[in-house]
Amino acid sequence: MSPLIQYHATVLGTPDPQAAARFYANLLGWELGDDEREWATVLNPAGGPKLSFQFEEDFERPVWPERPGKQQMMMHLDLLVDDLEKAAAHAKECGARRADHQPQDDVLVFFDPDGHPFCLFEN
Repeated sequence: MSPLIQYHATVLGTPDPQAAARFYANLLGWELGDDEREWATVLNPAGGPKLSFQFEEDFERPVWPERPGKQQMMMHLDLLVDDLEKAAAHAKECGARRADHQPQDDVLVFFDPDGHPFCLFEN
């Protein structure tokens, strides 16, 4: 019999967990949870997994698209939106930067202030 294993959170490394948490709380409309210098979280108001941020002293911004010899993204967030253009404008207002390289017409790639990529897409 397998042990009970539940998905609890996604954790992103960052040089400033509190700033990262505030960015995503604003972007997603979620609430702040833990708010410490080395660990911060945002809580999904619908329940379910949360998004956490862990301090990394030697953080290196990821590069996307990948380039040999550079820090690759280890993961990215896919965010479902109801209006792609309005969501893109909101992301920019929150401090995100739109990626120069956009591989698909129906998905927009952005970077959070730490350089982690995330994708906005409509259902």
